[in-house]
Amino acid sequence: MACRAAGAGQTYPVAMARSHLTLAALATSAVAELDVVGAAPYGSVGRGDYDSAVITGRDGRHWIVRVPRSERAEQQQSADLVALRALSPGVRARLPFAVTSFAGQTPVDGTRAIVTEFVHGTRVASAGIDHALATSIGEAIAAIHALPTSLVTDAGLPAFSTVDAHRAAVGLIDRAAATNLVPAALLSRWQQAGEDAGLWQFTPAVVNGDLASDSFLASSGDVTGVLGWHSLRVADPAQDLSWAVGIRRDGVADAIFDAYTRIRGSVDRRIRQRATLLSELEVARWLLHGTEQRDTSIVDDAVRMMSRLVDDVTTDASESISPPTLPVLAVDEVEALLDRAERVS
Repeated sequence: MACRAAGAGQTYPVAMARSHLTLAALATSAVAELDVVGAAPYGSVGRGDYDSAVITGRDGRHWIVRVPRSERAEQQQSADLVALRALSPGVRARLPFAVTSFAGQTPVDGTRAIVTEFVHGTRVASAGIDHALATSIGEAIAAIHALPTSLVTDAGLPAFSTVDAHRAAVGLIDRAAATNLVPAALLSRWQQAGEDAGLWQFTPAVVNGDLASDSFLASSGDVTGVLGWHSLRVADPAQDLSWAVGIRRDGVADAIFDAYTRIRGSVDRRIRQRATLLSELEVARWLLHGTEQRDTSIVDDAVRMMSRLVDDVTTDASESISPPTLPVLAVDEVEALLDRAERVS
């Protein structure tokens, strides 16, 4: 369930997209002694949050130069740089994938062009994740969560406790309930999860904080890089797995969680249930965004999504967020249990 309710922010006065040649010239201003021999557009030209180009240096190395097209994109880019600086060489050595490095910057049109090292790989689409790639993704997320929390706190980045995570979820549920637009069955499911103390027994970990399928770069079935570190923090590890529960084909989500648990162990036994809840609450977040903006199209879209979600959760028991129940014993198993109890007494 992916609906990111972020405001568009101020747009910078750029009449048209900057060409890759213009961006290459900015890159040479940003990085001393960068000798550019090639440049090509990167991403959707004239659309999205950034004007971007991939730059090739005479030494054969590749770089990405990006200029934000909105205030929100500039803030995100700045947060990304703070996180990248926190990921020291020693920290990066613990990760089974590459993380880009900052190379330089130069002012342009009231903002700045940022140059970073190019990380090779193809952006992952949810529909293209097979079991091998799912396993690599689970391992990559587990490696992030195994990083020392001091790297976040020492950099002055946010750190949230278990209580913070619980309060945030309950607060979101209460605000959604106040709209009177959440179906009763869904609201009851969410409220029960909020009251389930066992669901919130976990140890906060280092999280990327904004993962989705296209956060990953891959090659030959392995994760080669992870993009977007602007939300790096200490928080609920289920945040980084919530996007995966929405993949409902061929056991792909199972493969991600299985690989993750193999690396991290089973100390957080209900992480998948919490990830499921957080995924569902993205719809509540989208609903609230629509009501706050007074945008009936967004509100109607959220209501439709909640209706489909009710159908999904009532037919798919595998994504339960209720407390685990004890197995139901057969009659002969009950008799054997009673017999053993009598012998003990």
